[in-house]
Amino acid sequence: MSSPMQSLKKFFSPKDMSVGSPALRIAEFAIPMLIGNIAQQLYNTVDTIVVGKYVGDGAIAAVGGASPVLNLMLALMIGLSTGVGILVSQYFGAKDREMLSTTIGNCITLTAIGSLIIMLLGSVLTAPLLSALKTPEGDIFRWSRDYLLVCFLGIVGMFYYNILSGVLRGMGDSVSALGFLLISAILNIGLDLLFVAVFGLEVFGVALATVISQAISAICCYIKMLHMREVFDIKRKYFKLTSVTTETLRLGIPSGLTQAIFSVAMLIVQRLTNSFGDAVMAANVVVMRVDGFAMMPNFSFGQAMTMYTGQNVGARKLDRIKSGTAQGTVMAVSVSAFFLGLILLFGHSLMGLFTDTEALIDMSYGMMCILAAGYVAMGVTQSLAGVMRGAGDTMTPMWISLFTTVILRVPLAYAIAFLTRTDALPNGDYRCLPISLLVSWIVGMLVHVAAFLAGKWKRRILDY
Repeated sequence: MSSPMQSLKKFFSPKDMSVGSPALRIAEFAIPMLIGNIAQQLYNTVDTIVVGKYVGDGAIAAVGGASPVLNLMLALMIGLSTGVGILVSQYFGAKDREMLSTTIGNCITLTAIGSLIIMLLGSVLTAPLLSALKTPEGDIFRWSRDYLLVCFLGIVGMFYYNILSGVLRGMGDSVSALGFLLISAILNIGLDLLFVAVFGLEVFGVALATVISQAISAICCYIKMLHMREVFDIKRKYFKLTSVTTETLRLGIPSGLTQAIFSVAMLIVQRLTNSFGDAVMAANVVVMRVDGFAMMPNFSFGQAMTMYTGQNVGARKLDRIKSGTAQGTVMAVSVSAFFLGLILLFGHSLMGLFTDTEALIDMSYGMMCILAAGYVAMGVTQSLAGVMRGAGDTMTPMWISLFTTVILRVPLAYAIAFLTRTDALPNGDYRCLPISLLVSWIVGMLVHVAAFLAGKWKRRILDY
C-alpha cells in the first residue's frame, strides 16, 4: 500500500497516456486542464468585472477593444506552445530522455527571444493599431493604450507561463499547472481590487495585476520542472538552439500563423464593432468574457486529445488513437452541452456581474443566445483538430480555421451589417457579429469532420 506522500507525488507527476483506459486517461488530463482554463479565463473576466463596477462601462469597452491587439501579438506564443507541446508529448511517450531534454531547453531559449520581440513590437505598435481600429478618442483610447503597454512590457511572464505549463501538460501533468494557476488567479483577484478599488489605478491597475500574477505562475512552473530530474535534464547544453528548434517551428508556425490571421480578422471585426458605438462595444466584451467560459470544455478536451494522440504516436500504439478519439469527442460534447445549459439558465445573472446597466445586460444575453448552438459544434471541432495536431498534421486545422474565419466570418459580418442598414440603424444590425460567428463555427465543424474522415493526418503517423 502506498503512503500518502507517494500518492500525492503520483498525483502531481507526469502521466503516461499510452496505457490504461483511453477515456480515463483523457479525463484525468482534461478535467484539471478545464479547471485551469477556467481559472485562466478569470484573469480577463475579473479585470472586466472590476473595471465595470469601479470605473464604468467605458472601461469595459476599453479592455475588450484592447484584446484583439494583444491576441495578435501573442500569436508567436501560441505557435511555440503548440510545437513544443506536440514534441514533448511524442518524446515523452517514446521515453526518449535526451530529445525530451533538448526540446525543453530549446523552448526556454526560444521563449526568451520571442518575449523580447513581442515586448518591442507591442510597445511600438500599440497606439497606431488602436487608431487604425477607430478606437474612440478620450478615456477609451487612453485606457486601451495603458492596458496594452503594461501587458507588453510584462509579456515575459505570460509567455513563460504558457510555454512551461504546455511542457508539463505534454508530459501528462495538467495538475501541477492547475495548482499554480489557481494560486495566481486568486492573487490576480486580490491585486485587481487593491490596485483599482483602493489605489484608483483604473485599467492600468488590472493590467498590472495580470502581469504580476502570470509572472508568479511562470516561476512556479519552472521550479516544478527543476524537481523533475527523473524524467528529463535541465542543463546549459540543452539551451543551445538545435534542429529541434526547426521542428518546433515547423509544427508550431501553422498554429501561430492561424492565430495571427485570426487576430487580424478579429481586428477587422473589432473595427465593425466599434462602428456600432460604446454600448455594443461593451456588450460584445461581456459576451466574449462569458464565451471564454463556454469554450473552456472544448479547448480543454482539444488539448487533451493533442497530448493523448502525441504520446500514443510516440509509443507506437496507434490502435488507441481511434478509440480515444471517439471517447474524447463524446466527453467534450457532453461537458460543453452541460456548461452551455448553465450559461443559458443563469446567463442574465452572469451578465449582471459586469455591469448594472439593464439595457447592456439584455443586449449581451441576446447575443449569447444566438451563439448557443455553436458551442456544441465547437466540441467536435476542437476534439478532431486536437487529434490531427497530435499526429503532427497542424496544417489541415490551420487551413480550415483560415477559411471559416477570414473567408467566411469576416465578409459575412460586414455583408449582414450592410444589408440591415436603415435610417434607424445607419451602420446595420449589431447582431451581425454573433450570427456570423455562429455560421463560421457550424461550417467549421462540418469541414473538420470531412477532413478527419479523409485521413491525411494518418499519413503523418506513418511518417513518424
